[in-house]
Amino acid sequence: MAAVPARMGSSRFPGKPLALLAGEPMIAHVIRRARAARGVDEVLVATDDERIARAAEAAGAVAVMTGECASGTDRIAAALGGREDIGLVLNVQGDEPLLPARNIEVLVEGMLAREDAAIGTLCRPLDPERAADPNAVKVVRRRDGRALYFSRSMVPYGRDAGRAAALYRLHLGIYAYRPEALRRFVALGPGALERAEGLEQLRALEAGMEILVFDAPEDSWGVDTPEDLERAEAMLAAGERGGA
Repeated sequence: MAAVPARMGSSRFPGKPLALLAGEPMIAHVIRRARAARGVDEVLVATDDERIARAAEAAGAVAVMTGECASGTDRIAAALGGREDIGLVLNVQGDEPLLPARNIEVLVEGMLAREDAAIGTLCRPLDPERAADPNAVKVVRRRDGRALYFSRSMVPYGRDAGRAAALYRLHLGIYAYRPEALRRFVALGPGALERAEGLEQLRALEAGMEILVFDAPEDSWGVDTPEDLERAEAMLAAGERGGA
């Protein structure tokens, strides 16, 4: 199952899920990308707003209303309630309208092949020029692919700029949880690191939960600001014309 948390009250971009992209609400693009991925049998949108719910249902997803939640993952858990018929829960961010279906498939395939992995996510090589952007979340991995840390800061620190630049990895906003890991994550509640950086995945690391970070085959561009939406519009238009 792919679950998409979507709320109206984004501090940087209020009403973001319903912002129009190529004439459709952004949430509709996210749903379409998730539905196109092999291995996804259901798409659910967990939201706090009836307008988002209506747009989600119009795009072919199941919409579930939730109250206030500490994070997107908490919102998904609230929407799922006590369901026990799910083998793997994908947290697909509602601000990833250009997320390639192949990236979703790689995450699903990776988790199915690694039964020891409780939580999985994706990363891509990051251009050093973007590394200073706090909206570009960085991840540092162990040799076995598990996450050491996620940060909005430039990690690893570039004492040797060339070596650091080669290690920059952009974290892509998608997760896979086994149901028991999702329940444990929600039971923990937000931690100090999560509050400091505004990154929910740090809750898991701070509590000793491991996150396996797979390499995504394709780039993906999230929408954090109205300027990002304009860029996504241009990229989508270029793709429709056969461009990059």
